[in-house]
Amino acid sequence: MPQNIAWDAAGVLRCLDLLAACTDQEGEITRLFLTPAHAKAVALVRGWMQEAGLHTKLDPSGTLVGTRHVPDAPSLLIGSHIDTVRGAGRYDGCLGVILGIALAARLRDTPLRYGLEIRAFGDEEGVRFPITLTGAHATAGNFDPAWLSAADSDGITLRQALENFGLDVQALVEGACTADRVFAYLEIHIEQGPVLEAANAPLGVVTAINGAKRFSVTLTGQAGHAGTVPMAARQDALVAASEMVLAVRRVALAHPGVVATVGRLSVFPGATNVIPGACTFTIDLRAPEDGLRNTAEHKIFAALEAAAQTHGVRLESACLHEAPATACDARLQAHLAKSLSQNGFLPIRLPSGAGHDAMAVASLCPVGMLFVRCAGGISHHADESVTEADVAAALDVMTRALQTLNPADFGTP
Repeated sequence: MPQNIAWDAAGVLRCLDLLAACTDQEGEITRLFLTPAHAKAVALVRGWMQEAGLHTKLDPSGTLVGTRHVPDAPSLLIGSHIDTVRGAGRYDGCLGVILGIALAARLRDTPLRYGLEIRAFGDEEGVRFPITLTGAHATAGNFDPAWLSAADSDGITLRQALENFGLDVQALVEGACTADRVFAYLEIHIEQGPVLEAANAPLGVVTAINGAKRFSVTLTGQAGHAGTVPMAARQDALVAASEMVLAVRRVALAHPGVVATVGRLSVFPGATNVIPGACTFTIDLRAPEDGLRNTAEHKIFAALEAAAQTHGVRLESACLHEAPATACDARLQAHLAKSLSQNGFLPIRLPSGAGHDAMAVASLCPVGMLFVRCAGGISHHADESVTEADVAAALDVMTRALQTLNPADFGTP
């Protein structure tokens, strides 16, 4: 672990390079929740937190917490995650954690009206277990004990994994992770999209985190011989699915702000000389407002029903996941925008199409987010990239923002 880190942009990027070496899979960055790679990352980040003057603890949900206490004052949470998807880049989540530590180090001798808590959440991606945002939900006091029974691909339950990591499951259930007297939460994150790059802007203020809904769709037609069944007599599930995929795109294009994706499609029986008798596919539907997303959902399924009737196939669907849209606090948006302007940057505002820890923390306190431009909008990939200049801009903007932030503006004396 490096000592006496220069907490500038170059130092932040150096930390991220070192963190990238904590991986479960040689030759790529894959760091899953409660794995040996996660343990190595916790040890590294704990050392950097301590070097920045923070007191550290690992809470029962696997979240590493670094605190600077100010007597009789509320706290500002700054956080993001240190777990990754498989074959990840090195900036998603981790950039926000290391920038938070750098800010704490920069402001170590600066009197603030509030305390700081830097939180390195261990499970945002939800790759290992079929749940997500575990640490953020625990921070907000919303951990569901039923999640302890969720199992990974090896049959290891979340309860077992937490215990194997040396964590106190009973304390987690009893709410020991919940943050006390918090007035706001800020998260710095790469954009994971191309909007800032297209605007030639290094930073942007997030207005909302898109709500998301995911569906599985199953079509049942009639398999048959590819050479003997006349075209007009077919109940081809794939042809129906093809029209439905285009309908999903058409509806999304007609509603600005909506994004809809068919990311997986399977055909049965999948033989060259057999008419597809069944087809399954997924729909991922997102929007910055739940009402807008619900409108798009209604129109998509109306189009799916019409296509199913036209082609004589049976349509069945199920909702796999639903998360409401999360609005970022207007006061935090204005505060970040002012800091951007004062540092000479255009205060661009944009929604987040991806989910973040802030979604779960929002039930505890007001949340705000600052986006950092990433090259090509590429994320969840080894080519994920940011520039040192943009990281320096984020540090300067956030330093000014934290120096002028006042808990009283949020009703917290």
